[in-house]
Amino acid sequence: MVQKYIAYILLSIVFLCAMSCTRDYLPKPLGYNRLELPPAVYQSLPDTLPYSFEYSKHSRLLPDSTNIRERYWIEIYYPALKANVHVTYKSINHNNKLLKEFLDDAYTLTAKHQIKAYAINEVITKTPSGKTAVIAELEGEVPSQFQFTVTDSSKNFLRGALYFNTQVANDSLAPAIEYMKKDIMHMINTLEWKNK
Repeated sequence: MVQKYIAYILLSIVFLCAMSCTRDYLPKPLGYNRLELPPAVYQSLPDTLPYSFEYSKHSRLLPDSTNIRERYWIEIYYPALKANVHVTYKSINHNNKLLKEFLDDAYTLTAKHQIKAYAINEVITKTPSGKTAVIAELEGEVPSQFQFTVTDSSKNFLRGALYFNTQVANDSLAPAIEYMKKDIMHMINTLEWKNK
């Protein structure tokens, strides 16, 4: 009886060893870092600009770093997300030709992303204070996922574009992109001109 018991144990071990040699598992896909998105808390821009809006307290206000920068151009940098919102401002002074030129330039800058974009969804809307805003959401592996213009059509024109300084694919950045869209919409909806 002891021999049968030992034979049964040996047979069980052989069976378990044979079953453990099969490969029906898949390797885990490459993972990405988890994003910790801060709560939405806002502050006002300094009084030195001809426009004002509320921007995130989790960001830093920087002067524009491009070669063609102008006096009232700024960057709003989000260190935790490695994101920048580039904001440019132009005075129109009741010049419809100048307004058309600025709108055409903004459209051209957005259209440059058509090469990599799956879609560019553009919406024209009014802000709570009556300003006209054109908002473009870009889908795909594009360097800028969200762009906007806001104008009163007579004196002021403001343009903004979102950029992430990272090599991570946009589908992995989706939570950060959505977070940034909400922050930018808050900027647009709180925008006021100071040269009334």
